[in-house]
Amino acid sequence: MTKSINDAIEKNLGVMLKAGSDLWKIPEVGFKEYKTDAYMKKAFRNLGYKITEADGITGFYANIDTGREGPTVLVLAEMDALYCFAHPDRDKETGAVHACGHCAQMAIMLGLASALKEKDILNNLCGKIKLCVVPAEEGIDISFRKELVERGVIKYFTGKQEFIRRGYFDDIDMAFMIHATVLDDDTKCFTIKKGANGIIMKDIKFIGKATHAGSAPDKGINALNAATLAIQAVGLLRETFKEKDYVRFHPIIKKGGDVVSAVPAEVIMESFVRAANVSAMCETNEKINFAISAAAASLGATVEINDLPGYAPLVNDENLTELALKSFREVSGEDGFLDESEVWNTASTDMGDVSCLIPSVHPYVAGAKGVVHGKDFVIDNPKKVYSNGLAFELILLNELLADSAGKAYKIIKNFTPIFKTKKEYLEYMDSQNKHIVSMINYAGGKIDIVKQ
Repeated sequence: MTKSINDAIEKNLGVMLKAGSDLWKIPEVGFKEYKTDAYMKKAFRNLGYKITEADGITGFYANIDTGREGPTVLVLAEMDALYCFAHPDRDKETGAVHACGHCAQMAIMLGLASALKEKDILNNLCGKIKLCVVPAEEGIDISFRKELVERGVIKYFTGKQEFIRRGYFDDIDMAFMIHATVLDDDTKCFTIKKGANGIIMKDIKFIGKATHAGSAPDKGINALNAATLAIQAVGLLRETFKEKDYVRFHPIIKKGGDVVSAVPAEVIMESFVRAANVSAMCETNEKINFAISAAAASLGATVEINDLPGYAPLVNDENLTELALKSFREVSGEDGFLDESEVWNTASTDMGDVSCLIPSVHPYVAGAKGVVHGKDFVIDNPKKVYSNGLAFELILLNELLADSAGKAYKIIKNFTPIFKTKKEYLEYMDSQNKHIVSMINYAGGKIDIVKQ
């Protein structure tokens, strides 16, 4: 690492440690990050940045212009937390906690924002840098987000998708971020994977008929039984899923009935359909919709399936990944990182939506412990996370924007997007919005599954 980068890390470590600690104490879920948003905006303004606020929602960005012609690089940090009611550090009122470590991203972002104010850091760079603090990466709290859609506040369910739609990223040529993670080997500082699954979100309602569960169950239609059978039906589909597609289906029951003495008349289920590519997501989702419809119909129940656009698959750009690995080596040495660039991640992120349009990379920095999204997740070694994370981002920016941005231009030239234009991407997103009502039709002496 150069002396200027080492100096930037040493100078800003205290800033990052304080920010990480402060932000851990105010966890908020997506599109509700009001305290977090205010904290980050104040910090940016105190550094002298002019910020552009997202209209009507949390999140903002700031632009840095080197004054020399070149590409624009987007650096992202996510704001939102998760619900984990068993975590000791959860917000006692909401149950929110940073069990995915997004507070660390924001701390590193503040370190980067501060470092980039040093003149010597930008001396050899060209082009522009956009620092973006973005809301709502986690695909949770669907009911609340549906309300925002109905009110016209947002159209899509996650922050990066909404920022894409609004044109906040229209001027961007490539993007990266850094995410805290847990690695079993304490000697490793970083890792990166090939990509991650995309998602179609599902909001499913099974409708039956309530009767007395003890004296007259024969007069009812049990919606919970229909939901149970639907889960089993999808389970029996699993042998038809291709291994290379990394398909996942993991439902939860949000409502299982009203009272134990009545046959459940309404059951609410939520799930994701995950897969490694867009075609597998869509094809698998159609199979699953039919299995759910047939299972409900077989018991005489009606089912309403609402499909919603989730994340697009993340595809880390190969050439940008090469530079990320090179940056790892400069920070931690040849043996200081885990190269998983040929390993697929079956988790999901809306960084995938960005990667479908421009060269992107989503690496990880070690220093957390526990189970990600679990009750024991903590940033165990904040100094390791923050110093290595900041070093990585500064080095990667230097790799991309130094020497007249030759490496960046090569990456841009060789990039093949999944969606050729933003318009094509938005059309795909809109095509995932589906409302299906399935029931049995006994007309004409035949039994048909009717979809509306």
